[in-house]
Amino acid sequence: MNSRREHLIERLHGFDPATLYEAAGQTGMVDPAIRAAWPGARLCGVVMTVECPPADNLMLHHAVAAAPPGAVIVGKNGGYLAAGAWGEILTVAAQCRGVVGLAFDGAVRDIEAIRQRQFPIFSRGLAIGACTKERLGTLNHPILFGGVMVRPGDVIFGGGDGLVVIEQERLDAVIAAVEARLLKEEAIIEQLQAGRTTIELLNLPPLPAQTGAQR
Repeated sequence: MNSRREHLIERLHGFDPATLYEAAGQTGMVDPAIRAAWPGARLCGVVMTVECPPADNLMLHHAVAAAPPGAVIVGKNGGYLAAGAWGEILTVAAQCRGVVGLAFDGAVRDIEAIRQRQFPIFSRGLAIGACTKERLGTLNHPILFGGVMVRPGDVIFGGGDGLVVIEQERLDAVIAAVEARLLKEEAIIEQLQAGRTTIELLNLPPLPAQTGAQR
C-alpha cells in the first residue's frame, strides 16, 4: 500500500459508517444483517476478496496466506450458515500476516477467543459446525457482498452501525465530503444546544395548523 493510501485510510478511523455512507452519496451500505461479531468491533482497510464453496474454508486459508499487511478480507460462502468458516486459528494466522479484519457473508466461530484477541469480525452469523478444507473458490475477484459489488482494492469500514464500502477511486472525494459534513453537524449541534430546533435548522415542513401541538 502506498503512503498516500495509508494516510487516507488512517483519516477514516475517526469517522463512523453512517456518516461515510451519507458522504458517499448513500452508496456502499452492506446488508445490515452482516454485523459486528463481538461488541465494539471496528475495522477499516483495503479489501481483499475471497469466495468459498458452502461449508468449506480452504480459500480463507489461502486468502490469509496471500494477504498483504493492512488488508481486510471480505468473503462469502454461498450463504451457508450452519458451519463456522473462520475461528481462532485463522485469526492468529491473520494477525501474524498483518490482516486487520474480516467481513464475511457467512458464519464464524470461536468468537470469545477472537474477542479476547481484539480481531474485528463482521459476519452474518455464528455457528459451531465444522468446515472441510478441500474445494477451491476464487481469490481477488469482484464479489457481490451483502448487496454491494466489492472489488479488490476498495476500502471497507465497519463500526457499531454496520459496514460501508468505498470505491477506491472515490476515496479522496468521500473523505473530503465527510469532513465537510462533520463541520456542518458540529454547527447544528451548537445551535441545538443554544435552543434552536431541528425543524428550523433542517428546514423541515411545519405541521398543518389543525394538527399543531396542544399547549
